[in-house]
Amino acid sequence: MSNVPVAVVTGSNKGIGLAIVRALCKQFPGDVYLTCRDPGRGQAALELLQQEGLRPLFHQLDIDDLQSIRALREFLKEKYGGLNVLVNNAGIAFKVQDTTPFAVQAEVTLKTNFFGTRNVCTELLPLMKPYGRVVNVSSMVSSSALRGCSQELQQKFRSDAITEEELVQLMTKFVEDTKKNIHEKEGWPNTAYGVSKIGVTVLSRIQARLLDEQRKGEHILLNACCPGWVRTDMAGPKATKSPEEGAETPVYLALLPSSADAPHGQFVSDKTVRAW
Repeated sequence: MSNVPVAVVTGSNKGIGLAIVRALCKQFPGDVYLTCRDPGRGQAALELLQQEGLRPLFHQLDIDDLQSIRALREFLKEKYGGLNVLVNNAGIAFKVQDTTPFAVQAEVTLKTNFFGTRNVCTELLPLMKPYGRVVNVSSMVSSSALRGCSQELQQKFRSDAITEEELVQLMTKFVEDTKKNIHEKEGWPNTAYGVSKIGVTVLSRIQARLLDEQRKGEHILLNACCPGWVRTDMAGPKATKSPEEGAETPVYLALLPSSADAPHGQFVSDKTVRAW
């Protein structure tokens, strides 16, 4: 079993994920794993970074596939005896002009962005070593989507006592409500991506709370963050930040020094804690 520290970035063959891997290869004192669904694309991204003189490693990971997540878990357990840094970056977004029915967009978007991310956390958080760092890439859209929710939903999503089960029920209800075309009547905003990222931000708050309760002395820090509006396939060419600039906050949170005890359970943008 290797004593080398290990970092994993999900969905990292391009865009912000690739920029996070690039930065970690330069700054993290250990092995950095680039992961994505398609091994061919992963290999191409690996070669790109190798040409820059960096030495990332690759492991296949499809966050929509529980078996794939568990295969990664077993690999990390066997080779490293755990995990030091986890950046949950993998996510999808439909284009604004996409004509896919909203209910389908809601189901597909939440399946990956919320339920896939949650599955990765369920399987990999138990592997986190003391002083581990977990970064869940959310979005400022989670804040604007939260403001678009009914007062009742806002209260639930802001509650310090909300449980993971309750959050899962709410995310499931959103998908069901879109199928019945009653989501707006039920107090939801008209953005599947926004709701999926509310889920990621609230999940992060819950997970941080559980780490405090169950693993208090281990100094593991877990946060959600917004990389900003970044020029990627997802956000398009008009966005204001380069992928490297978008990677800055996630990388900052992934590399918080062992002496740090904050931020934890926060929503962070431009390296600054934002009100939720």
